[in-house]
Amino acid sequence: MSSPVRVELDTQRKIRSRNKLYYRVNHWPIWIGVYFLVPGPLIFDLFHQGFDWRIGAWLGVVLLGTGIAGLYAQLPGCEARPYIIRFTEDKPNPLYRRICYTFAWGAVLSFALLNLAALAAAAITGKWYFQQIYRYGYFPLAGTVWLLGFLKILPRVRASTAGEGHERRYFYGSVWAVCAAQPVGLVLWKVLPQNPLTNWIKLIAFVGVLAFMGYLAYRGLLPRTQVIKPGELAVSD
Repeated sequence: MSSPVRVELDTQRKIRSRNKLYYRVNHWPIWIGVYFLVPGPLIFDLFHQGFDWRIGAWLGVVLLGTGIAGLYAQLPGCEARPYIIRFTEDKPNPLYRRICYTFAWGAVLSFALLNLAALAAAAITGKWYFQQIYRYGYFPLAGTVWLLGFLKILPRVRASTAGEGHERRYFYGSVWAVCAAQPVGLVLWKVLPQNPLTNWIKLIAFVGVLAFMGYLAYRGLLPRTQVIKPGELAVSD
């Protein structure tokens, strides 16, 4: 019987020895987005009140910091050559990769869980607590994720890259799910009125998109969610 999970073979991939300049530059906006999201309550204000000088100042700091890091190849995907080629090779996971993916996990998990909590509270109580949830819940939640990264517990943040063939599936699967569900939730929050029925619609739609994209990622049907079998060559970023 064939596996329900898509498996990627080394012969299906073209191994590259260097990252082209456009590839390296294209990864910079990804890390701009990751670090821009670090002060969660400030980002909530961006969507709630609009752009202001605080957000502009923070964006400037992020652009400068990530730009310097990218020039010195201290951002994943911005290296002159791929760091990981053999997915089961027991190589040390560089500090810059562990820091970047720790903050990426913080952005993915914190915003998704806080929005889920706000939607669930609105559906159950009929009241919206978005601002309070972000004000009091963001840093304890994000801080917990950052601590797990510091302790090298999260996927792609471990001391070794030996499990990269599976760990990147968990990361990109989470990214796909959250990046699909968040815009859906935002649009519904903006266009639908606030009443008991629509509050449940928003919650069900948000959870439904998360579940659907998670299933596709589990099956390996989304980019970078395929299983890389042990010992096979493939480039990672």
